[in-house]
Amino acid sequence: MALAQFDAEWAAPVLWRSEVRNALAGYLRAGRLSNREAETAMELGAACLLGGEHLVSDHAVFDLVSQSRCSAYDCEYVALAQALATILVTEDQALLRAFPKHCRSIAQVI
Repeated sequence: MALAQFDAEWAAPVLWRSEVRNALAGYLRAGRLSNREAETAMELGAACLLGGEHLVSDHAVFDLVSQSRCSAYDCEYVALAQALATILVTEDQALLRAFPKHCRSIAQVI
């Protein structure tokens, strides 16, 4: 994983857990993962983000929502990047277009 080698210190809003659980639920329902495999994936994700989970400011999120057509969920990630004075690495095209000063694609970063 080139991105992890480029930067091993990752951060995410606490919301990441719900979003990843939802994605894993799709794989579970499709029979592509077992319950145990989904749980293991969550454990691995949590281990990668140990100490990197953050709450974000409601004010910051709503400010970003008012500047874009992005969801509040997505704006949480941008708000965290701003709060940590870093960039958000994402493949979400709407975020990349709405917040070019704060977001970069994987290809732009590595």
